Amino acid sequence: FIRLYITRQGRWLSPKFIAGESYGATRAAALSGYLQNTVNMNVSGLVLISPALNFQTFRYNQGNDLPAVLYLPSYTAAAWYHKKLSPDLQESLQKSLKEAESWAQDEYSPALEKGSELSKQEQDKIYAKLACYTGLASKYIKLSNMRISPLRFAKELLRGEHRTTGILDARVKGIDSDATGECAEFDPALFLTTGPYAAAMNDYVRKELKYETDLFYEVLNLKVNREWNWGSAAQGYVNVSETLREAMSRNRHLKVFIACGYYDLATPYYATEYTINHLGLEPGLRHNIVLEHYESGHQLYTHLPSLKKMTEDAAGFFKK
Repeated sequence: FIRLYITRQGRWLSPKFIAGESYGATRAAALSGYLQNTVNMNVSGLVLISPALNFQTFRYNQGNDLPAVLYLPSYTAAAWYHKKLSPDLQESLQKSLKEAESWAQDEYSPALEKGSELSKQEQDKIYAKLACYTGLASKYIKLSNMRISPLRFAKELLRGEHRTTGILDARVKGIDSDATGECAEFDPALFLTTGPYAAAMNDYVRKELKYETDLFYEVLNLKVNREWNWGSAAQGYVNVSETLREAMSRNRHLKVFIACGYYDLATPYYATEYTINHLGLEPGLRHNIVLEHYESGHQLYTHLPSLKKMTEDAAGFFKK
């Protein structure tokens, strides 16, 4: 489709950018390599919004401790927003995030690596620090074996208020049938957007595009998600970061703009930073990646100040 569109519109000499959000960022990164290698079409730039690049960084599975570490700063951001941190950590979001990032990397990660070799004194220290940076009770963290999935966090942080937090945006509050249960019953942040998305799309395709159909518009089809054929990645984790590294190494003019939200509990910003820092890029190419952070969730544009800032940042990226 891309090749035919560019050919028919006479745009082979034009700069080409691909933008993708979430799983769309997975596809965008993969496309950058595919177009170069199979169509001889070099991409000028990629815009990756709340990207899912290396699924090992955010998929909670037995034996995979990486998400536990990389989610922590996002938990800190959520707890800060809902005023669940200690007074000193409530003073500055940026300062608290940097502190949480450093502790996660320097102490939390090595502790998880030790496993059962961790002494009781070391365990108690980790419990206390996790409670400090997440706003959760130390007893709950102990029962969770020091590993807190986003679904559990969303249920636990505001349990005392009979509320839950969103996954796509931890600032959003939800109400479950009761305050018990292990995980939140639904994602209130996702619910806030599905209605407006469906209304906008159904109106747009008929009135603007003049495409009239009575077919049902799928905002998000979880059945397709569950049954998707992941190919060889089914044996491990989907990871398009190597494709991105290869594309950037071959096409040294390829630039990448990445936008991440602090309150995103679907693809946490620290996981994206980890992925970028482990690309294995030649040092001279690292400046080809621009990474920006926003005080929003997974769907950055639902927060008006973040939408405006991201629009300005992306425009500057295109212009440069």
